Amino acid sequence: MGTLTIRIPDDKHARLKTLASSRGVSLNKLFEEFSTQAIAESDAYTRFQAYAAQGDPAEGLGVLDKLDKHFSK
Repeated sequence: MGTLTIRIPDDKHARLKTLASSRGVSLNKLFEEFSTQAIAESDAYTRFQAYAAQGDPAEGLGVLDKLDKHFSK
């Protein structure tokens, strides 16, 4: 397991401690959750880019049009 040291302003540190406490986790666990989320978002973006490179632009735009119509009601 690796160790990470970061420097953040005292007020941000205090707010993060409060956030961790409100979630019932340690500050370390909170940062572990943040890093997991960031990695998952990065992986999803990478997969999206790979799928987009293989896809049909006209079909993709058609799907987006359907979504726009559905959610603009």
